Parts: sequence; structure tokens; C-alpha cells
Amino acid sequence: FRKVSHVIFDMDGLLLDTEPIYEDMTRQIAKSYGKPYPFDVRMRIMGTTEQLTAKIAVTELGLPISVEEFMKKFSELGRVRLADVNLMEGAERLLYHLHDNKVPFALATSSSDEMVEVKTRNHRELFKLFHHQVCGSTDPEVKAGKPAPDIFLVAASRFPSKPKPNDCLVFEDAPNGVRAAKSAGMQSVMVPDEHVPEEMRTDATLVLSSLEEFKPEQFGLPPFPK
Repeated sequence: FRKVSHVIFDMDGLLLDTEPIYEDMTRQIAKSYGKPYPFDVRMRIMGTTEQLTAKIAVTELGLPISVEEFMKKFSELGRVRLADVNLMEGAERLLYHLHDNKVPFALATSSSDEMVEVKTRNHRELFKLFHHQVCGSTDPEVKAGKPAPDIFLVAASRFPSKPKPNDCLVFEDAPNGVRAAKSAGMQSVMVPDEHVPEEMRTDATLVLSSLEEFKPEQFGLPPFPK
């Protein structure tokens, strides 16, 4: 492992327990048109922007609606279903630890500004600790969503000291996000959903089953207090 100075976090399924809700929302929309939501399509959607999620869902599931209509339904469901999400195990401890030790960190999420606002409503204090956030669905500088590297390169460029990609460590749960980090030239710690197959974990520098297992000193960061 290489020593790093800056950290970039994905949000959904990594810091916030939203992935099961997203899966259920997509399944609900598909079911309303009599369509199933197969696992391979879910893996392709996981971690992508709202626009790409809608495009893949409509095309792959053969839904008789436009991408815009899907996004509208998805957004309406999201405002209700995502307003009360829990933190993932180990997220709060890790973020406060990095903050207390003055390690700069940013958020790089495929969500829109509006959905980040909805999802983080109950965790305002924690999300104030981030130096900045990049929202892939609405940020004009993010030309292509994950698995393209854009979002992580933009996130790195907005730290005052402009760290190089190899000085940044990315935390992700989705194969698309891990591929994006690798394309950006960054190391990644993957905390995947248990259903993500082994072959979709190979691009990660390190795979953990929970953020609780992370040892910061492995990447030259201050260790947790004993």
C-alpha cells in the first residue's frame, strides 16, 4: 500500500445504508410495468449517476417510459424513502478520526445536490466535516459518471493543496466506483455489498467487510487511538 495524504469517500452504500432502498425503488418501478430487476442490471446501475441509472434501467429492463419519466418517478420515491437513512457501521468513527487528525477528506457521490440534501438531513453535523462535496449528477465539471475517473479527479483538484492522484485514497462500495478510482490512478478501499461477486472486487487495493476493519496506518494515516 502507498502512503496517502487525502481521502475521498463515496456516499451511498458506503457511509449511508441506501443501497437496499435504491434496489427496492428500482424494483418497484420495474414491477409496476410487469418487469423483473435482475442482479446483473443492478450491478451495472450501482454507483452511477441518476441520469445513467435511469438510462440503464429503461433500456435494459425494457420499460415503456422515457428516461425523464423514470427519473421523475425515482426522485419522487427517493424524497420519501431516503429521508431517514442510517449510517453504515464504522462511518462516524472513521470520519471523526480523520477530522480530529486534520486529514483532509471530500465526498464524491453520483447523487444530485438535492438528493444529498435529502439523504444527509439526519446527519448534518457529520457531513459538515467534509472539506467539499462533488455531486456527479449535477456538477458541471463531472463530464462522465463512474466508472469514468472524472468525479475523483475533480474532487482531488478542489483540495487547496491539489494532491496528485497517488496521494489520494478512495473509499467505495460499488464496482463502478472502484473502477473509477483505478482509472484516476488512486488506491481504493472497497467495502462491497455481500452479493458483489469476487471477480467484481479485483480492481480494489483492499477489500473489507466493514469500515470498522480499516487500519489507517496501512496507508500512512494516523492510527485509531488504542
